[in-house]
Amino acid sequence: MSRTDHELGPLVDLGTERPQVPARARIMSPIVPRGSISGSALVAVVAIMTFLASITTGTVLLVSASAAEWQSDVASEITIQVRPSPGRDLDRDSAAVADAVRAQSGIVDVRQFTREESAKLLEPWLGSGLSLDELPVPRVLVARVQPGSAVDLEALRRRVTQAGPTASVDDHRAWIERMRSMSGATVVAGLGILALVIVATIISVSFATRGAMAANRPIVEVLHFVGAGDRYIANRFLRHFLRLGLEGGVIGGGIAMLVFGFSESIANWFSGTPVGDQFAALLGTFSLRPSGYLALAVQAVAIAAITAWASRRTLFATLNDIE
Repeated sequence: MSRTDHELGPLVDLGTERPQVPARARIMSPIVPRGSISGSALVAVVAIMTFLASITTGTVLLVSASAAEWQSDVASEITIQVRPSPGRDLDRDSAAVADAVRAQSGIVDVRQFTREESAKLLEPWLGSGLSLDELPVPRVLVARVQPGSAVDLEALRRRVTQAGPTASVDDHRAWIERMRSMSGATVVAGLGILALVIVATIISVSFATRGAMAANRPIVEVLHFVGAGDRYIANRFLRHFLRLGLEGGVIGGGIAMLVFGFSESIANWFSGTPVGDQFAALLGTFSLRPSGYLALAVQAVAIAAITAWASRRTLFATLNDIE
């Protein structure tokens, strides 16, 4: 016996005895640690990306719904202005124009603004207590169009001109085109932001996957040594990153839904105030329809699926480098 063996003491023959690990413990032991720092960071990144994507999608849905309501309201009305002219009775011309508009097919109601109502319309710009006797303020008539009917604007203009030579008809077509342009620009901007969020998520997941593969490279090499295929190893990592993506998506999407829910309550609190009225005119009541919340939930699941897809592509590329 050598000196080294003497210092270590007598050797004990263990024979065929090996430490036994319960089968359940072997099955439940994950290849990739679930509570790693990189995994927690990835959950936070996916949650933030999902939150930003959900806020963008919700805002686009709110603006699109409000723009559709604006277009519907504006398209359902036609404005007629009767301008004062020397030698003509403005009140008489306004009454004649109102009768002519009522006779047009497709018009269900005509409202004629009085002098006092016209003064109130000008108060935000000219102030109160202003006398309109010396100002050439036109009389305004608003005609409501029957839903689903098309009004012959050329015939209406001829009728109005015959009743009042200084009258003009405005069908708000320019405003409708501006609203459509604004709504389309909002949708394009939202899609651009969503594309950037998806790209950032893919890059983050790719780096996280490479980091996890590098940290567990010895385990991957042992699995290769015992005959495990790339698909078996990739599926283990894929489940890990899919779980992280779902966790981050649920957190980010859930917070975004709560934000929209609280925003609706806050909008109700500020209802009737100047700030509340301005926001209500722009975005409505801040209330998402049930289909909007469903879209946010589907988007969260989609981001989790993108996370799994990005990790799968990175996994096979990394496994080829290890081999």
